[in-house]
Amino acid sequence: MKNISILGSTGSIGTQALEVADICGDVCIKGLSANSNVELLEKQIRKYRPEKACIMNEKLYPELKNKVSDTSTKIVSGIEGLCEVACINDTESVLTSVVGNIGLLPTVEAINAGKNILLANKETLVTAGSIIMPMAKEKNIKILPVDSEHSAIFQCIQGAGDNKISKILLTASGGPFFGMKKEELKTKRASDALKHPNWTMGAKITIDSSTLMNKGLEVIEACWLFDVSYEKIEVYVHRQSIVHSMVEFEDNSVIAQLGIPDMKLPIVYAINYPKRKTQVSEKLNLFEVGTLTFEKADTETFECLSLAYRAIREGGTMPAVMNAANEIAVEKFLLGEIGFLDIPEIIKQTMNAHTLVSDISISDIQNADTWAREYGKTL
Repeated sequence: MKNISILGSTGSIGTQALEVADICGDVCIKGLSANSNVELLEKQIRKYRPEKACIMNEKLYPELKNKVSDTSTKIVSGIEGLCEVACINDTESVLTSVVGNIGLLPTVEAINAGKNILLANKETLVTAGSIIMPMAKEKNIKILPVDSEHSAIFQCIQGAGDNKISKILLTASGGPFFGMKKEELKTKRASDALKHPNWTMGAKITIDSSTLMNKGLEVIEACWLFDVSYEKIEVYVHRQSIVHSMVEFEDNSVIAQLGIPDMKLPIVYAINYPKRKTQVSEKLNLFEVGTLTFEKADTETFECLSLAYRAIREGGTMPAVMNAANEIAVEKFLLGEIGFLDIPEIIKQTMNAHTLVSDISISDIQNADTWAREYGKTL
């Protein structure tokens, strides 16, 4: 029996992870957390009977506690509660699928508590990869990627031994606005950007996909996960979302991982690693797919990808600033306060105004994050 906790259990990844756990049959859910979805979290608590559950919105703590008072689950709240759920004694692995930089502290606490990390929160490595990866290595902790692209890369390098990676070919769907130019994007609103052609995801990550910032975050994450320079990572727009990423080795051989676009595949691989024992999705039929195409990403129109490369190139606190500014800009866009093309502009202005700190600590990252959010709100 595998004991896991899920941070962000009411979100897209979290709910699919619980479906995977049901299918596997040998997974025990020890902890759950939600931001504000009391109704769904209550249902999950009653079904899985976790040891602890956290509601991040502290104002909703009394309501949740009252609703599940007839269960043995301990209810906690806020960031301290999230860290508690991440550190439950007999939990072996923690799936971090919360959205945003809020995932950093519980990931640090989980690593310090000896838990393996099933990573679906990009921002943790984007902002603090230089701290997280050495910490995990020192404590002999596995960090298993759950993003479909990083899971694909991870699967491609299994058995590679000492053979060096020459290049990572990171695939992107291109989002709902693929092929459009800036003039066409001026009038696009959140309702347009949320219509992703291939994947069903939460609002924030779907908007990030439409701006290509999601791919930028993945470039930075891949640098840390696989110990490669950003210069060795290329983004390929692959509209079919069948090839989830590829790895080129020094002999120019390229290994790819394919599958239908279904997040349950990387989730079940991370939970069962290194075994492949549970079928959770449909089989891939390449005859039905027919054609696989690849094109260069348009970084002139979709500037967020270029900004992400700039952030990892400059390093230090810049990725944290970029990430925080993006979160603020996306929030404004979803609220209808700014236009689509204002997203990269807010990020760029915030990065330009930031005083870089190169030798960073967790405190430096948190300070940079706070500063960037406040600055971004003024734009």
